[in-house]
Amino acid sequence: MRRSDKVSKQQKQQLTIGFTMLFVVVLLYSIAAVISPDKANIAFENSAAIMKLIISILLLVTLLMALINSYLNPKKIAAHLGEESGLRGWIIAVIAGILSHGPGYVWYPMLNDLRQHGAHNGLIVAFIYARSIKLPWLPILAGYFGVLFTLFLVTFTILGAVIQGMIAHRLLR
Repeated sequence: MRRSDKVSKQQKQQLTIGFTMLFVVVLLYSIAAVISPDKANIAFENSAAIMKLIISILLLVTLLMALINSYLNPKKIAAHLGEESGLRGWIIAVIAGILSHGPGYVWYPMLNDLRQHGAHNGLIVAFIYARSIKLPWLPILAGYFGVLFTLFLVTFTILGAVIQGMIAHRLLR
């Protein structure tokens, strides 16, 4: 099976899952609207408010995916995030995870795209794990718990990201 056939089949599967989930959500909202229109309206307004919060992140991730697909070839991605990336790949994954903002699930399509282009599983796990470090919260954390505690927490979170990534890389080869 050619790689393009595999990607095409996977994209069709993702599209089917996406439309199925959309159908289920619309169905559930419709049932809720019949049973309790006031509560359904509140739920819809809350969902719309959440969508307003994440739409900018979704657009950013979509733009990044388009740029990756347009300008980066698999060899370049593999060089920076693939099997041969070495220490540089781990550093990129951890720093990118720390700097990423927004809900984690909006990053999944881009991470899957990187994976399909040659990024190895360990780096993706390290990215997701490192997302637990939130730069804007570090001063608050240090204010409550002290600088030493904050440094230990950040250091061990980064070590945990790398260790979890290495474990995943070995198990998911």
